[in-house]
Amino acid sequence: MTGPFSLLVEPFAAYPFMARALGGAMLLALAACPVGVFLMLRRMSLTGDAMAHAILPGAAAGFLLFGLDIVPMTLGGLVAGVVVALAAGLVSRLTVQREDASLAAFYLISLALGVMLVSMRGSAVDLMHVLFGSVLALNDEALMLIGVIVALTLGALFAFWRALVAECMDPLFLRSVSRLGTPVHFLFLGLVVLNLVGGFIALGTLLAVGLMMLPAAAARFWTSRVETMCLVATGIGMAACYAGLLLSFHASLPSGPAIILVAGLAYFISLLAGPRGVVRQRALPHRHRVA
Repeated sequence: MTGPFSLLVEPFAAYPFMARALGGAMLLALAACPVGVFLMLRRMSLTGDAMAHAILPGAAAGFLLFGLDIVPMTLGGLVAGVVVALAAGLVSRLTVQREDASLAAFYLISLALGVMLVSMRGSAVDLMHVLFGSVLALNDEALMLIGVIVALTLGALFAFWRALVAECMDPLFLRSVSRLGTPVHFLFLGLVVLNLVGGFIALGTLLAVGLMMLPAAAARFWTSRVETMCLVATGIGMAACYAGLLLSFHASLPSGPAIILVAGLAYFISLLAGPRGVVRQRALPHRHRVA
């Protein structure tokens, strides 16, 4: 007879690869979801998607030279992401083109270049691994890298929290009263790249941004305070990781897409049922009229 333990706990207790996948995914959610909140509040959500594609050439170069080795692919992706972020910022400051347009140009070039590089040496299976990741294949080396990324991210958020919030709400004011405006902007872009690289290890290029943005977008319907929004987003992200891995185990589904689909379900539930969601917002005028 199937009980709650066998359904909810046994997959992680009986299979080490499931336990490592859960640990890695939970760590990713702990750092990526707060970064996603700041991306959303800055109206840079699509920037995250562009940056996720931007890391592909570096990861592909690591794959071309060393195969499916986590460390070279991670370092390559990190270098490529930083180069694209800096190049897009430089283009926006030296020309009439805005940063979002330059990012779009760089990400399209990066995506095509990365796919071409993987195809030069790998098979269709390798390409799928790079694009969609394999959270069930996380090893101790990958978990250590993810742990370092999480520690760096949380340390930076703690140290620069007030400046990040101020730069998010009113960047012109921050630059007028402090010299931290531009450095904080580039620090934040660095955190985005760092967490996308961490997400790439587990979820691949195409899905890494999903764990960053969907919980953040869902949390927006529950609260307006930045601190609370980060906590809610992290909770939704962790719950999506747990439920998505269970769904993939019991229904024999791909683990990465299952996690992102559960996060998407949380977004739609929040959209409908959250205090700042569709149902409550449409009910407010009716309440005022009755009163």
